[in-house]
Amino acid sequence: MDSGIITIFLPLALAIIMAGLGLELRPKDFARVTQHPKAVILALLCQLVVLTSIAFLICKLLALPPLLAVGLMLLAASPGGPTANLFSYLYKGDIALNITLTAVNSVIAAFTLPLIVNFAIAHFIQDGQHVGLQFSKILQVFLIILIPVGIGMLVRRYAENVAERLNKPVRIFAVVFLILIIIAAVLKERHNMMAYIGQVGIATLLFCIVSLTIGYFVPRLFGIPAFQAKACAFEIGIHNSTLAMTIALTVIAIPAVAMPAAIYSMFMYIFAAIFGTLINRFSAGDENLAELTPPTSAQG
Repeated sequence: MDSGIITIFLPLALAIIMAGLGLELRPKDFARVTQHPKAVILALLCQLVVLTSIAFLICKLLALPPLLAVGLMLLAASPGGPTANLFSYLYKGDIALNITLTAVNSVIAAFTLPLIVNFAIAHFIQDGQHVGLQFSKILQVFLIILIPVGIGMLVRRYAENVAERLNKPVRIFAVVFLILIIIAAVLKERHNMMAYIGQVGIATLLFCIVSLTIGYFVPRLFGIPAFQAKACAFEIGIHNSTLAMTIALTVIAIPAVAMPAAIYSMFMYIFAAIFGTLINRFSAGDENLAELTPPTSAQG
């Protein structure tokens, strides 16, 4: 892929997707944290502390090559997104909680993602000072995440009809863009692709399964109802691989760093669907709790 397309088109396309995320958010989605503080705090701790620690352990235990280790940590630091809301809807989770977690996570990630990636670069790459996220790059990450989301929210606030009309096209664009960026990343590294799958395939598979499992069972252990635990599981377990790949290809500008996110994307949806089916059977006895907060309540 041409370097000009990478540096201009990819951030622009990601900005459109993040603006699409903002089209689904309202200020009350942030205020709703006070209604379910326990679920939100647990989900954020799982996302920011537990999963990044597990990703780090996976990198160490499987002795991943440095650039792939950085890529896995970048993936772990990336928040969830609209896809998590879709899976929560399909498997009877609390969509209102999902939207709240997405809103809060998107803001926090603008600060935590550069910190986690810089830590990974410093730890895994000996000459990390040459590829680290300096202030200008940190600012770039911040702008890529927050500004488009804010624009989307403003459109939702002052032109709700426009937001509703744009919602579906942006979702379709997000799916198409994800497919294209995976193809671009794979083509750019096609000569090393089989080696990457061998080196990081098991790591991303483990990370996907562990993310979903922790996202569901940790909240359940702390007494969170099943339908809210499902929301946490999908928000924590479905990482924004589009964001991770775009940052790897543009901000860090090393295609190999994008490989964990690209490989993860290939089976993320399959495992999320299998996991959703299993936990629906597992939590069949809690369906009465789900009825107390209908999944569609966040839509209004």
